Amino acid sequence: MADERDAVVIPASRYPHGYASVRSLARADVRTIVAVADEDLPVTASRYCDEVVTIPPTRDLYAYRDALLGLAARPDVRTIVPHRPQGPYLLSKFRDEFDRYVDIAVPDLDTLERAHDRKRLMDAADDAGVPAPKTEPLGDADDWDSDRIVKSRYNLLVDEYVDSFDPGESSIEKLVTHVPADESPDADAIRSRMNHTPVVQEYVEGTDEYMVGALFDHGEPLATFQHRQIRGDSYTGGGGVYRETVDIPELDRVSRSLLSSLDWHGLACIEYVEDAETGEFKPVELNPRMWQSLACATRAGAAFPLWYWLQVTGRTDRIDPGYDVGVGTHYLAGELEHLVSIVRERSSLVDGPSLVGTTREILRSCYERPDFDYFRLDDPGPTLRQASTGLRQAIERRI
Repeated sequence: MADERDAVVIPASRYPHGYASVRSLARADVRTIVAVADEDLPVTASRYCDEVVTIPPTRDLYAYRDALLGLAARPDVRTIVPHRPQGPYLLSKFRDEFDRYVDIAVPDLDTLERAHDRKRLMDAADDAGVPAPKTEPLGDADDWDSDRIVKSRYNLLVDEYVDSFDPGESSIEKLVTHVPADESPDADAIRSRMNHTPVVQEYVEGTDEYMVGALFDHGEPLATFQHRQIRGDSYTGGGGVYRETVDIPELDRVSRSLLSSLDWHGLACIEYVEDAETGEFKPVELNPRMWQSLACATRAGAAFPLWYWLQVTGRTDRIDPGYDVGVGTHYLAGELEHLVSIVRERSSLVDGPSLVGTTREILRSCYERPDFDYFRLDDPGPTLRQASTGLRQAIERRI
């Protein structure tokens, strides 16, 4: 399918979505260049990885940008697929520079800021006529008579969003504070820890959590995908580490309505909670890139890396959206993180499950559904690499 001079840059991390992209593109004979700050990552050991390039870590935002521009300038590179949180921001902010070399599909900077800002995102959901949890800046919150969550206002902290940040400085803030009804948090302490004024969001008592992946072309859907999250990397939530594909018409409707109202362009990953009281699907955040659980989508036939490639090369007519329902996959290092979270984390809103019972559930589901993000019999390299480094790092992060 690809010209011999056409290659795709995949800025990968420890998470398995980079590997899912490599496999998806390899099936279509598209050459992949994996860009990493650590050459010991599992994806670099894959037989399907055509080339590995070392680039600076994302904490030095401008050095990271310059490395991506250097790759974009190569005559064999056609596009860069957004995988890291900083990627869409850099591709959008410096679009004119990247457009000189590669074809990309990302929202404009104003739209991206609206999606990164969780307060403005929930306002956009209201404007689109879809349900959303009440969300307000911490300084505006004066009603604490119901359960609330305090979390970062932005998916990505950069100088455009936070005045205290210098140009080229960035941070990913994942701190979440659960606040039960009739209690209020120490606002000053939270601001100090998060380096900005976060938001307070209504706690949605949910029956299930879902993820919607999508590819849009200037407000028009090219493909959508859904999975139900059975376990996250924490027992309180987080990225999905065991998921199963579903197809729920109402979930598809509200996600398409939100993205169309934003005139969305490119990739999107929206996390939803199904309200236990109303049955409504309420968004909690939107990420403009490939998602951690991409392997579940590609295993089910939703070839988003290839579809992105077709979009940027002007061949959207070749995208055949669709996927199999009932496909489940595991991220084994994430399953371990889930177990460690039971031991190390506490929430005033979510009861901690039994460690023994959860361990049994994980073992049973792995036996009944032995499909994994990294473990593949035709490509054992990433699993062996992960066994030697990934699990140790996962334990260190939690402990």
